[in-house]
Amino acid sequence: RPQATTEHTHAMTLKLITAPTTEPVTVAEAKVQCRIDSDITADDGLPGTLITAARQQAEHMIGRSLITQTWERVLDGFPEAEIELGWPPIIAITSVTYIDAAGDSQTLASTAYSLDTDLAPGWLLPAYGTVWPATLDTTGAVRVRFTAGYGAASDVPGAIKAWILLKIAELYVG
Repeated sequence: RPQATTEHTHAMTLKLITAPTTEPVTVAEAKVQCRIDSDITADDGLPGTLITAARQQAEHMIGRSLITQTWERVLDGFPEAEIELGWPPIIAITSVTYIDAAGDSQTLASTAYSLDTDLAPGWLLPAYGTVWPATLDTTGAVRVRFTAGYGAASDVPGAIKAWILLKIAELYVG
């Protein structure tokens, strides 16, 4: 969604809250790709480290979350319209909290906003017929916590998994 250049834009930060608990490929798959004997367990930590590094590089390159993870978009205030979330595919909004004009922390009701997952990178909009509430003029006044990713390892597209396996082999040999 385009942003108007004449409007004041609020500072935004995106931070990882909860990293994925699994990886898109297994240590066994990485060992096969690297031609490491499956009976050798002394090197099991290395393929695991390479898997994480390759997944993180893939996510960075494509700008997407692969396995379910939790992110938080932090803004200094609500924008005029929509909030760009980032790191699609967006699964769900966990919470929208803000510091109101009186300085009190508030949680926005889920009926007060709408999630658009059809247009990447995912957008949060005020519910139809509403506007965002007023916030205190302070850093980090708005926090949108959300989950993103394809889901489990089996949900990650095969082409991405294949690239990860190739990258693991490249890192292992290099």
